[in-house]
Amino acid sequence: MSGCTTTLYRLIHKDPHLLNKISRTSLSETPLHISALVGHLDFSRALLHLKPQLAIELDTHRRCPLHLASAEGHIEITQALLYANDNTCLIRDQDGRIPLHYAAMRGRVEVVRELIVARPESTRVVLEIDGEETILHLCVKYNQLEALKLLVESVSDEGEFLNSKDHEGGNTILHLAVMLKQIETVKYLLSVSKVKEGADALNWMGFTALELLEHHSRDFKSFIIRNILMDANLKSGNEQNNFPPPSATIVDHRESTKLARSSKKRRKWFKYQGDWIEETRGALMVVATVITTITFQPAVSPPGGVWQTNVNDTSQGFGCNPNNTCAAGTSVLGSTSDFDMFICFNTISFTASVCIIFLLISGLPLKNKFFMGLSTFAMCTTLIFLAFAYLEAIFLVVRDYHIYPTLERVGASNGHIYKAMGNPHL
Repeated sequence: MSGCTTTLYRLIHKDPHLLNKISRTSLSETPLHISALVGHLDFSRALLHLKPQLAIELDTHRRCPLHLASAEGHIEITQALLYANDNTCLIRDQDGRIPLHYAAMRGRVEVVRELIVARPESTRVVLEIDGEETILHLCVKYNQLEALKLLVESVSDEGEFLNSKDHEGGNTILHLAVMLKQIETVKYLLSVSKVKEGADALNWMGFTALELLEHHSRDFKSFIIRNILMDANLKSGNEQNNFPPPSATIVDHRESTKLARSSKKRRKWFKYQGDWIEETRGALMVVATVITTITFQPAVSPPGGVWQTNVNDTSQGFGCNPNNTCAAGTSVLGSTSDFDMFICFNTISFTASVCIIFLLISGLPLKNKFFMGLSTFAMCTTLIFLAFAYLEAIFLVVRDYHIYPTLERVGASNGHIYKAMGNPHL
């Protein structure tokens, strides 16, 4: 911890096998891990001279001393560790990261340069645990522009690597910089010819970098980045649709991409309808219950009321006579044909609303196309026939006063009879 080499040599003189006994202890770190982390250069060199094997020892997180030195930016200790064993550049820790990843994440530019010189192939190591991200994605994610510039320069002739996509969303480093609204990073990436050539690449959502910006929140940074992209002659999806139609022998890749994207949007729209029905299950239950209550009420209390006593007096009208007694509890308007239509419409509406309630409480998947169609049909049927029943009820109650206003009052020996002129029902 103090980096005292004098004490180290004194301990080694007392016990020459002291460093060899480290592996038999319960310590999670070697002395070289601690000295590389703290930055004791002389102590680290002494340990490497006494036992070079310490350079590849791993702690409980499977990190070697080079991981720690790289993260902290100790350039001279990094050089000493690389001189002892440069294979440590490719050692992965438990998160799949190598020392170069830690140096890039923390913006240790000098350390990044040393690691690239020692093992150039380390720049191609992807982070499988983090979704197969490259080190370029890592630099953008942690906003380390200087480290990104150094790494891009080292692989500037590899367009495929510069435009590689991550596994999580299919985003290139330009996509990622636009999403994170890193203005300087976007400017730099568009200055790299290989990156600019692949700027119209689509991620897994079917968006270019410019289209991706349009689907995020609008603010001043978004406005600046959009202008940068437009100045670089990048086009959005709407502008890309203005290309001439493909010939009979050549298929325009952008046109096929456009069709695929529109197909995805249509499928998403149809899927959303299913989600809408599922999300409104509670609201549908309330509506269906209310309609069921409304349509049940006329069954026990029909329009015009019910006869309170048995009536067989022709003076009461409505078809009551000695041969046809109007029984108590039956509908006063029940002898009319319009009442039959009202009952028919009301019953259909009641039955359809009950069917909706059954579908909702049964737990059936409403996202299923069949049950979704059945629910929609039942709800439409309920509302339509409820409207018809309302119109018939209005007609039954008010027709004699609005449709047939002219009444002839005729006297009779047993009372007064009101005869509607031209009405076949009375």
